Amino acid sequence: MSADPQTPLRADAQRNRDQIIAAARAIFAEHGPEVPMEEIARAAGVGVGTLYRRFPDREALIRAVAVDNFTRVRDDARAASAEEPTCWSALVRLLYQSVDLQLSIQLAMLSIRAYEILREDPTIVALREDLLTEVESLVTGAQQEGHLRTDVGAGDVAMLFALLLRRIPSRKKHIAEMSTARNVAIMIDGLQSHPGTELPGHPLGRDDIH
Repeated sequence: MSADPQTPLRADAQRNRDQIIAAARAIFAEHGPEVPMEEIARAAGVGVGTLYRRFPDREALIRAVAVDNFTRVRDDARAASAEEPTCWSALVRLLYQSVDLQLSIQLAMLSIRAYEILREDPTIVALREDLLTEVESLVTGAQQEGHLRTDVGAGDVAMLFALLLRRIPSRKKHIAEMSTARNVAIMIDGLQSHPGTELPGHPLGRDDIH
């Protein structure tokens, strides 16, 4: 069994764990979550035994990568909120830099196993709620500033971002990355407070996207 994630690790054990998660993040993003564990161990520069001591099965590793991703994005949201001069600029910064969220979304959408893990794990659910709280605060603040159109909610922003981050496959990595950046820019323009098209229905809140 893996060690309790709340238990402090020795420096070498923590380094091994960090290397494994970093390698898994990169491999999952490129090839999906079903890559052989041996390949992940090799990319991390550790033995297979070391990998299995930290993560006894693929599910544990997928969960750790997802927790790492959502923690990074939540921390990015908090940093943007604290450091940017307006809620709108903080929201724009978050949308552009949340590459980590892209992997979690891809895992959830492209792998049934990963989707079940992300949906049911209490730590991931709590991190997701924390992130939605941060986004909701930025959305409300940007609307009060007059920068963000008033007929959208935090759920709309989250759903738009999730759709855009399903990067279209391309043989050329830089084309795929550029496509994502361009689509985010188009989305940001559409969210600004001078809309040209009336939206049907009602603004989506956090409860609408559960």
